[in-house]
Amino acid sequence: MSPSVTARGSALCVLTLLNFAFVFITGADFVRFISFRAIYQNITGDSPFCQDKVAWTEALSDGAVLGALALDAGLLALFVAQHSLLAWAPVKQVYQAGLGVLSRAAYCCSTAVALQILMKFWQPVHSAPCLWSVRHAPWNVWFPVLCFALHFLCWAIMCSILLIFDYPELLGLKQVYYDLLGLGDPMSHKSPRAQRLFSHLRHPVCLELGVVLWLLPALPLDRLLLAGSLTAYLCLAHSLDKQDLAYLAAQFNKKLQVFASPPGGGNGDTEDGGDRKAE
Repeated sequence: MSPSVTARGSALCVLTLLNFAFVFITGADFVRFISFRAIYQNITGDSPFCQDKVAWTEALSDGAVLGALALDAGLLALFVAQHSLLAWAPVKQVYQAGLGVLSRAAYCCSTAVALQILMKFWQPVHSAPCLWSVRHAPWNVWFPVLCFALHFLCWAIMCSILLIFDYPELLGLKQVYYDLLGLGDPMSHKSPRAQRLFSHLRHPVCLELGVVLWLLPALPLDRLLLAGSLTAYLCLAHSLDKQDLAYLAAQFNKKLQVFASPPGGGNGDTEDGGDRKAE
């Protein structure tokens, strides 16, 4: 193996691992931003979210409130534009041609940068009423605890689903690994039905993310903007159809058969084999 090939492989590995670390840290920051801060502050009373004594007409005519909402809307537009533009086929072909096996890692890195910008410059709105706020005993204690438990459960489910949906390939690690081994694009090793599903649903966490966005002890205006915008984007960005649902049902039943089979019984079906049975 020539030194240039070794140097290229080492550089790809270092860049991909650094990107993985950055995306992982951003994901942890996003969990804190979406769940921990909103629920923890409500439990401790560290920072009141709502000004119930302020009328809605007065709040919506307040320049500080409107300025904060305008900035937050701009940050959301930046994230949606990045996430959608780089996934648009003509743009995707351009940067894939230029970056090669690093294209998926670059997409994840740019997404993480957009999220970091959104979280760093996000402006809370605490000088306006909330759409709801649980403040009366005993629910002012128990409901935040319930929210915390459900948020924890949802994030655990999301992490599990991402692992099942090939997390290394989703973050660009497997593309570099396969390239160094000369195996080509990892997506080409998946069945046609799996490729079709991934083209429609690259983020299989819509329901759980919707829960953590909306289920809160208090819902201020900036959180309404965040939850409403991301929920609308999730609903519009994915387009599962009957064929995708049939494939998911077939794969789920196949996994159940694997778990139900006795130890050592073996299940030699490949993913494609499972597809043929489902058909």
